Amino acid sequence: MRAKNIGTTFLIITVVTLLVVLAFHVRIGATADSVVVLRTTGMTCGSCSSKITKTLQREKGVAVTEVDIDGGWVIVGYDTKTAHPEKLAQKVSEAGFGSNVYAVLTPEEFRQIAGREIGTSASSAGCGGCGTKGGCGTQQQN
Repeated sequence: MRAKNIGTTFLIITVVTLLVVLAFHVRIGATADSVVVLRTTGMTCGSCSSKITKTLQREKGVAVTEVDIDGGWVIVGYDTKTAHPEKLAQKVSEAGFGSNVYAVLTPEEFRQIAGREIGTSASSAGCGGCGTKGGCGTQQQN
């Protein structure tokens, strides 16, 4: 009977320890309490959109990213406690595109202007290549 209790206690301790370790490795998504609209140049295709999205999603505090290639806009929902508009524009510039802060809005202001929540539109479709000076990095393979 005593061996059974020791085995059960060991199992419970092991499971709790595993859950604690896993809890520290799970990345909790950021909540957008602000929206920055970046005026961005040099985007020509879906590869550009992917490169910008991947670059911004790596930044702490970024909740959602939208890229409008034709209009030249990058819209980013972010947490103001951990991300800053100028830094996000800088990251887009470092990725090879001209970018500067056009406007900073609350999610409610964005909803009133756009008529929708941020992150609810379809993202730009891909292409076969890229014509930016810095290059997009990846091309779609058929």
